[in-house]
Amino acid sequence: MFELLGVSPQALFGQLLLGLINGAFYAMLSLGLAVIFGMLNVVNFAHGALYMTGAFVAWLLLEFLGVGYWPALLIAPLAVAVLGIAIERTMLRWLYKLDHLYGLLLTFGLALIVEGLFRNEYGSSGQPYQIPETLQGGQNLGFMFLPNYRAWVVVASLAICLGTWYTIERTKLGAYLRAATENPALVQAFGINVPRLLTFTYAGGVALAALAGVMAAPMVNVSPQMGSSLIIIVFAVVVIGGMGSILGSIVTGFGLGVIEGLTKVFFPEASNTVIFVIMAIVLLIKPAGLFGRAA
Repeated sequence: MFELLGVSPQALFGQLLLGLINGAFYAMLSLGLAVIFGMLNVVNFAHGALYMTGAFVAWLLLEFLGVGYWPALLIAPLAVAVLGIAIERTMLRWLYKLDHLYGLLLTFGLALIVEGLFRNEYGSSGQPYQIPETLQGGQNLGFMFLPNYRAWVVVASLAICLGTWYTIERTKLGAYLRAATENPALVQAFGINVPRLLTFTYAGGVALAALAGVMAAPMVNVSPQMGSSLIIIVFAVVVIGGMGSILGSIVTGFGLGVIEGLTKVFFPEASNTVIFVIMAIVLLIKPAGLFGRAA
């Protein structure tokens, strides 16, 4: 069968694995974007810069304090969440009732500032980050070699995405969040601090980006450009899934990662544009996105 397709099993399954890994990061980043847009009505263009910040926090913890990968998975998202709280309270909360363009321009400017600060301090070449000892090596499956760390990334990101979806769609906290976006005055009347709820929503969204950055650090050089090279694709994923759709971000993130991986096998020339072609087709057929609801 593989001979008829003109590819080896190793190449096909290898690209499928890479597609799943890329899809894992697409899903986690687009999920954070969807949460922020769905709850706060802000197009957060600083998401890629905060993803990069999470990776740099993990690298700094290891380089200067000797704090390894596992503690960094908790510390880095918390540190970026604190930064997110500062951003939301000092800047974003004044834009909620304005046009989306104002939030996009503000967060785009923030992304340029954060990226510039890290580039001036650490350069553009990137810093290596070692895979934790417990996840080094891999498993020989016969048809391919499966690195332990890459398997961990796929499984962990899927669990994080599904956990976030369950929290927002199936818990009382999620119900409060959804209600606060639709009728904040009514929710406030029930004694719930809506501004604080929105602040922590933004903090949670950027913490997801930072967590993805820590998970990506052992597979790529930690560099100031690592977020800017990914954020455009992630925005395309969000548009395809539906702006603000939690389930849409997860499904389209993983699905588009796999499609991109398969395209690299059968039609490599289109691998860099296939997601944008799909986005154009989806917008023509269903402008609200696959899982989005028309305004």
